[in-house]
Amino acid sequence: MLPMNTKHQDTRQHLLDTGRDILAARGFSSVGLSALLQQAGVPKGSFYHYFKSKEQYAQALLENYFSQYLIELDALFSQPGQNSRERLMGYWSEWQRRYCSPQGRSDCLVVKLSAEVADLSEPMRLTLKTGTDRVIGRIQDCIDAGVIDGSLPAQPPALLATSLYQLWLGASLLTKLHRDERHLDMAMSMTRRLLAN
Repeated sequence: MLPMNTKHQDTRQHLLDTGRDILAARGFSSVGLSALLQQAGVPKGSFYHYFKSKEQYAQALLENYFSQYLIELDALFSQPGQNSRERLMGYWSEWQRRYCSPQGRSDCLVVKLSAEVADLSEPMRLTLKTGTDRVIGRIQDCIDAGVIDGSLPAQPPALLATSLYQLWLGASLLTKLHRDERHLDMAMSMTRRLLAN
């Protein structure tokens, strides 16, 4: 019985992992279910065993994406030997590195899907909203810790966390449009000024 459950979980996760790469590259609307299943090598019946619809599948994919993202963020924000400012700057540096990679694209589903699905699917919009709220909450917690450890200036943490996240999302969108690094460079410069103590 256990191997069957493990296989089911592996198939479900395989579908989510495959879809993440495809949706990050092409978006939600332009990806048909048949293309996804062909890429994953999974029959249609197996897909419907786990997901009732493409929309429910995309919602599960986003939930999985944020779950993994928050694990990575928690690890980054708990690096030993760093103060909170260094941890935050490490986060933005990693964001910039991913967007300025030689491949020229990021796997950020927030940047890729937010505008596209906000008006198409209320469940997906709410999943994106909840996920981004949790990311901003983690940034705010790091800012709170920075005020306590003296590495960050005493500013309203909720406002600063939201402003920084908005800055980087906007810069990421402009990077996709212009296909150069200057908007992320400007975001990094502004971030250093906002976090200067």
